[in-house]
Parts: sequence; C-alpha cells; structure tokens
Amino acid sequence: MDPSVPAAVADAHRRGWAFVLAATVRVTRDLDLAEECVQDAYARALTAWAADGVPDNPDAWLTTTARRRALDLHRRRATAHRAQPLLVDDEAVPGPERATEAPEIADDRLRLVFTCCHPALARDAQVALTLRLLCGLSTAEVARAFLVPVPTMAARITRAKKKIAAARIPYRVPPRAELPARVDAVLTVVHLLFTTGHAAPAGDDLVRRDLVERAVDLARMLRALLPDDADVAGLLALVLLTDARREARVDPDGRLVLLADQDRSRWDRRAIGEGAGLVREALRRRPPGRFALMAAIAAVHDEAGSFVETDWREIVALYDLLVAIWPSPVVALNRAVAVGFADGPAAGLTALDALGDEPQLAGYGYLPAARADLLARLGRTAEAGPAYQEALLLTENAVEREYLAARLAQLPR
Repeated sequence: MDPSVPAAVADAHRRGWAFVLAATVRVTRDLDLAEECVQDAYARALTAWAADGVPDNPDAWLTTTARRRALDLHRRRATAHRAQPLLVDDEAVPGPERATEAPEIADDRLRLVFTCCHPALARDAQVALTLRLLCGLSTAEVARAFLVPVPTMAARITRAKKKIAAARIPYRVPPRAELPARVDAVLTVVHLLFTTGHAAPAGDDLVRRDLVERAVDLARMLRALLPDDADVAGLLALVLLTDARREARVDPDGRLVLLADQDRSRWDRRAIGEGAGLVREALRRRPPGRFALMAAIAAVHDEAGSFVETDWREIVALYDLLVAIWPSPVVALNRAVAVGFADGPAAGLTALDALGDEPQLAGYGYLPAARADLLARLGRTAEAGPAYQEALLLTENAVEREYLAARLAQLPR
C-alpha cells in the first residue's frame, strides 16, 4: 500500500473526526452506533483510498460512508432499535419551542458539545464524554487529562452514554434560557481540549495542532453564540494568548524551548493583541471568572518585553485570586512555580512541597519536574537528580522526556 494513504487517513482522523461523528449522530441518534459507523468508515478508507485515490473532500467521503453504514445497520437492527431509547433530534422539536433556541450554528460539533454537557450528567462525565466523542481522544488520553486510572474513565464514559440515551437528551443547541447553566461545562470541555493539544500527554510531538485548532474553533463559535458572556471572552482570550507562543516552543530540531529562552519575535502578535482586548473585556465582570484570571496571567507573560521583565509578583497575585475561586491542585502547582520566580527558589520549593500529599498530583509528571528545577537552582543537585528521574518515569511525551533527560545529564556528578 502507498504509505501516503495511511498518512491521509490519519490526517483525516485528526482533523475531521469531530465533523464526521457529529454529522453521523444526527442520522443514528445513537452515540455508540455513530462511533461504530465512523470507526468503520475510517477503516474502509484505507482500502478504498488505496484503490481510488484520496478524495478531494475526505470529510464528505467519510461522512457519507458512515451514514450509509448507519442506515444499513438500522435496517438490520430495526427490531432492537425500536425498543431502544434514542437521542431526540433537534429537527423534531415543535415550532414554538424551536423559536426560543439559540441562533443556528453551521457546525454539528457545537450541537454535540451541548448534548454531552447536559445538566443531567455529572460534570466530570460531561467533560470526559465530550473529549471522547467530539475530539476522538482515546479513553487513555481522557484518563490522563483527568489524572484518573483508565478503567475508571472507561466506566464513566459508558455510564454517561447510557444516561444520555435513557434520559432522551436532545441533540441540539439548547434554548437561550438554558444556556447559562450549560456554558461552564462546555467551556471546561474546550479548555481541557486545548490543554491536551497544547502539551500533548504522549507522542512524538509537543503540540497536537489538530486539538488546539479544534479548541480555538469551538471557542470562537461560543463567542459568536454568546458575545456578551465574560467567561466565553475569557476562555477565547486564554487559548489565543497561550497558543500565540506555539512557534517558539520548540527549536528547529524539535527540542523543547522553555519560556525563559523563547525567541519572542516568533510569537503571534496579532493573536496577543486580540487576546489582550478580550482579557480587558472579561475582567470587567466582578468578580472575574477563572478563565479571565488565567487569561490575565497569560497576558502578563505575553506583554513582557523579556523573561526578566516579567512581573512575577502580579502573576502570583493573580494566582492567589484564582486559587480562591478555583482551588485546583494544578493551579496551586503553577502558583508555586511562580512564587519560585517572584520570591526565589527556596520559597517556591516550600510552596511546592506543601502539595506533596495531593492525591491528584501523585502521577503528575510536572510536579517532580518543577521540584527538580527548584532544587537544581538551589544547588541541591543530589536531590534534583532523583526528582528528574521521577519526572521521566511519569512523562510519556517524547519532546518533554528528551528535555528532562538532558537536564538530568547536565547535573554535576
């Protein structure tokens, strides 16, 4: 087989999975069946494209193939499906109710996000299911994003799918009156999607551009849907300001470049300008939300002329506000790193060691990596070595592993 065909199928999966699955769900109104049909379509593409060539529009080919497979399976399973609860199609909603819906969004991905983020589901289940279905992440990748064991995540996703079917949750963007209660879960999904792409948990590349681009697209869709929502503005600002540094995060040989060493002329100043404007808008709400505060931290980094000019005390103050409204162990870890730059590595190490008993950080590679860096800066190399080794054991991304191994090798013997 021509090696370009598997590469084309893999690229279509990265870029088109969300489009194809969301469009197929509208036909099947059954999440499991839609997943099965879409997976089958990608498998068929390997042989069909090898024989006939890669189509001009791979997404359209895959969607058509998945939908045909779905109709065929529906006919074969007609009796069983008549007894099964299915998703309520938004087109079946009566006229008066449809009149209160949000404006039509020309992308079924957003429809699928809101379906998965229905308030009938627990918040963790909402986020996990959307990452699995909308983004095509494996169960293992979703589990890493949540810092939980894979079997736990597999069971959570299965229960969520069953509940959506049993509760007859509609497959549509909700009416305007329901949007406020649903938006935070959707924003959490998009943020997790972005962070998973920004620093890929595993693989040969530091960044999964497909996931980052999906997250940015979804954030822009939400902005169009809710132009006056401060949290939506904050999220879009956060992803723009963070992704603006993408091209400077690795050198020409693909090696990791830390923020302190990045060539800031390679940062996307247009994205930074747009993000900074959105931050100012998001911060007008009192009190500011978590995405606005995270975006403000990113803006302080992006607007500093150099690393040494970074206002670390302002960053620590913003983290203090963030921890107060969103007491996440990962946020506390990031705050400790900031303290290490604002008040010195000893102060940062004290803040970091206070997180040693956090169960959510037990398998989180960035904790020992941050500790190793602080110890090395203090000259405590005998302790920094084992910390780097622990970080290597917990890190699966090849670019990050290469960086950690190099830092370990540079320690004085």
